[in-house]
Amino acid sequence: MVRQLKPWHENLKKRQVKSPKIYFCDSVLLHQILGIRTMKDLLLHPKCGASWEGYIVEEILTVAEPDEAFFWATHAGAELDLLIFKGNRRIGIEIKRADAPGLTPSMRTAMKDLVLEKLIVIYSGTKQYSLARNIDVLPVDRLQDALN
Repeated sequence: MVRQLKPWHENLKKRQVKSPKIYFCDSVLLHQILGIRTMKDLLLHPKCGASWEGYIVEEILTVAEPDEAFFWATHAGAELDLLIFKGNRRIGIEIKRADAPGLTPSMRTAMKDLVLEKLIVIYSGTKQYSLARNIDVLPVDRLQDALN
């Protein structure tokens, strides 16, 4: 019912978050606990983004079947929602509810510090586009293509 996602940390000369992140695996249960009964309630709720992130994390882990999965964050504010290891590949994933996600300083930092092969931004929109070299924004329905 609950997923505990461990933090990734390595010697980067940065203070990194070392406490786990907790997600509800079942968004229906989360919505019941929060008193969310309708789509309007959900969209207006301050935990809407967290609900979306938890749902997408579960989908990614089901589809990608990674060898290992973590999140990454520094005390300075840089973060990555999901860092997956598949074979010898390091793939970063950001999850956004925004209509048109843009490139953030956290994404640049994660690409450089974690030496990511690529970074995928999953969002609720419909268009695929590139933000920078090896950083692409994908609609959630293209998730499987991106991870295989």
